Amino acid sequence: MNGSKSPSGSPGVSSSPSTTARPGTSASLATSPNMNPRELGTYTKNTWCPGCGNFSILSAIQTVLASMHDEGYPLENVVIVSGIGCHAKISDYLNINSFYSLHGRTLPVATGIKLANPDLKVICFSGDGDSLAEGLDHLIFAAKRNLDITLILHDNRVYGLTTGQYTPTSPLGFKGKSTPMGTEELPMNPIELMLVSGATYLARGYTHGIDLLRKLFRDAIMHKGFSFVDTLQVCVTYFNMYETYNKRVYEVQGNDASSFDEAMKIARSWDYNNMEAPIPLGKFYDIDKPRFDQVFPGYEPHPVDRDAKIREVLDSLI
Repeated sequence: MNGSKSPSGSPGVSSSPSTTARPGTSASLATSPNMNPRELGTYTKNTWCPGCGNFSILSAIQTVLASMHDEGYPLENVVIVSGIGCHAKISDYLNINSFYSLHGRTLPVATGIKLANPDLKVICFSGDGDSLAEGLDHLIFAAKRNLDITLILHDNRVYGLTTGQYTPTSPLGFKGKSTPMGTEELPMNPIELMLVSGATYLARGYTHGIDLLRKLFRDAIMHKGFSFVDTLQVCVTYFNMYETYNKRVYEVQGNDASSFDEAMKIARSWDYNNMEAPIPLGKFYDIDKPRFDQVFPGYEPHPVDRDAKIREVLDSLI
């Protein structure tokens, strides 16, 4: 698990707000009355393709975290967890405590972090292949338990890092490296799946709608319970959907976000396969119900003498 990163992108040690630190570390950020979102960047070279939708997600989350800082929320209490894929590089580009997990294992790590210290804000970034294929079982159980975790899905509907294979949200007939003749599978609907699994905040954003994206990210992070934001994030290299999305997306207005039935109706209005249908964006569902992390008592982190603990274990074996 990385601590707050220095501008060079190397792991650093989190400092208290009163500690003097070079610009770019958590200490200097914490003492600034107003934060420029760019202060949350690092000097790590960005290797996303030009035009990638991930840039919008990065910009949106930087703005949201900066606004939280300006309102007095300590960013040392924020932890981001990423999986494996193009999306995961966001951990390198954000000067926030972070954890690179295994493929499909974003949520088990996030669950452990949240249960160990319920006071932390835990934000997961995951791809559609990462969460809906390799990690589908973990996603369903995180929603079922209603853990107080936010998952932002980078849904480009293709495995971009491995150069263009189909994912669970790719449309029928998608031609890629693994399916040159086209897929024979219908895509799954992640919003519908999360709704029936027990998620208490559901939304869909689009990387060409940055203002809405910021609003949805903030709402999801501040929501108490499992939040899922399906973000239509275009891969310009292997599945460029900008033209299609720009013609089809619209923001829902006046919907009752407390209604399961209404949320289901909106979720089913686009099945991720019909490219001629309107595609709703916005907040679809937002309710409050008991959370799994409330079952456990609060935990106050404290220093541990690692050498002493190792000696204790070894002595017990002699």
